[in-house]
Amino acid sequence: MLIESLNPAVLAALADPIRLRIVDRLASGECTVGELAAPFDVSQPAISRHIRVLTDAGIVVQRVDGARRPCRLAPESLAALDAWLTQLRKTLSAQYDRLDAVLAELEDETHDP
Repeated sequence: MLIESLNPAVLAALADPIRLRIVDRLASGECTVGELAAPFDVSQPAISRHIRVLTDAGIVVQRVDGARRPCRLAPESLAALDAWLTQLRKTLSAQYDRLDAVLAELEDETHDP
């Protein structure tokens, strides 16, 4: 089962709305902490703490570039989550298809004399 391959730290890190928005922003490319902090009404140190949680979970990596520490996503950290969500989506889709078939059958029965 794919759920055993999920890292709970990844799920916990993504549970925070600010961290989720940081990940969404980093999906567009590398950013500095200052660039990531700009759209939020929180301090840069608070953003740094959020980035630390994302880094500890393996979602974000930082590199040293002189005085800058640009951040980027580590997409491999999200691969297990993606695989699990894909499996879940397929399972739910099959269940909805079965439900649609049952509902269609019930509707046919109510309209048949």
